[in-house]
Amino acid sequence: MVSICFYFQVHQPYRLRKYSIFDIGNNGGYFNNAKNREILQKVAKKCYLPTNKLILDLINETDGKFKVSYSITGVVLDQFEEYMPDVIESFQKLVDTGYVELLDETYYHSLAFLYSEKEFREQVKLHRKKMKEVFGYKPKVFRNTELVYNNRVAYLAEKMGYKGVLAEGADYILGWRSPNFVYRAKMATDMKLLLKNYRLSDDIAFRFSERGWEGWPLTTDKFAAWVNSINGNGNVVNLFMDYETFGEHQWEDTGIFNFLRYLPHEILKHPDNDFKTPTEVIKAYKPVAELDIRNIVSWADIERDLSAWLGNQMQKSAIEKLYELENIVRESGDEKLLEDWRRLQTADHFYYMCTKWFNDGDVHKYFNVYDRPHDSFIAFMNTLMDFRIRLKEMSG
Repeated sequence: MVSICFYFQVHQPYRLRKYSIFDIGNNGGYFNNAKNREILQKVAKKCYLPTNKLILDLINETDGKFKVSYSITGVVLDQFEEYMPDVIESFQKLVDTGYVELLDETYYHSLAFLYSEKEFREQVKLHRKKMKEVFGYKPKVFRNTELVYNNRVAYLAEKMGYKGVLAEGADYILGWRSPNFVYRAKMATDMKLLLKNYRLSDDIAFRFSERGWEGWPLTTDKFAAWVNSINGNGNVVNLFMDYETFGEHQWEDTGIFNFLRYLPHEILKHPDNDFKTPTEVIKAYKPVAELDIRNIVSWADIERDLSAWLGNQMQKSAIEKLYELENIVRESGDEKLLEDWRRLQTADHFYYMCTKWFNDGDVHKYFNVYDRPHDSFIAFMNTLMDFRIRLKEMSG
């Protein structure tokens, strides 16, 4: 028997405006509200609303046999509340079916785990609170920002009460092992690890419309056959991807919605297949081994490491300068300063400074409001300079 575990990341950042040197000390408005509203409304129309409707239809058509899971960042929920409340309603309808699982993560989609465990824990608690407020839901499984993971993530997640954590099934982590089993996390007492099957996930998320790919066109019967071949060689196929895959990264005219519409029915034709949420996977299958993951792994780019956010000196300098301010921000007691500081932590700001190119570089340009990585760096550092002035005025 093989279970298919669908997990979708839902996130949009508060993008910075092109903050110039002349704005420093004169303007505390850091975020490009008009552009953020425009992008959110566009993605909602192309992805969130139609995909939510389709998934709701599929749950109903299959009498709940089709199941999915989401982690929805706090910052995108804040923007939904401000600009597109109907998107929240559509997610609430999905959760209310009882066949959709919600996961916890950092509220601000930050890399706080790498720089401040205190801030990391606080953001996870804020996200947990938001899930309760918006959905009346208490997540049992955790995913860190961009699937950033090592043993310490599992340790902290278990301390915070989670039963499982998601991670990337990178080859250099697994070696000869398969991502199609449940594993036990090192450094934790009883924390289960669900690892992304990146080949099958990326066939949908990245290669679906790639005409030069040997698997093109990707049909539901072809994909179902690949899944069926795992029967006897694995327990679970973890398909983890950005939700924007549907309608945004892969446009409607590629056939991505038709693929999603018919895939569950095709998968369920095989009597040994089913769909499970992460918590159901953890309950159904025992870990086959313990994984000792000491170095950081993520789901980004070919390298599946931190280079998407910390691969050059601009990125490292920007994020280090930001976290150096933590104690001063906390001591100020100013809620607006704390909120701005946390919005500045969102990983996207550092992603936009990435100087990679070729295939990875194309991904880095998506939703980027800057022409060059250096422009993003300059805007961020100018913003940070103004932020320091506000901090000094507050404390002085």
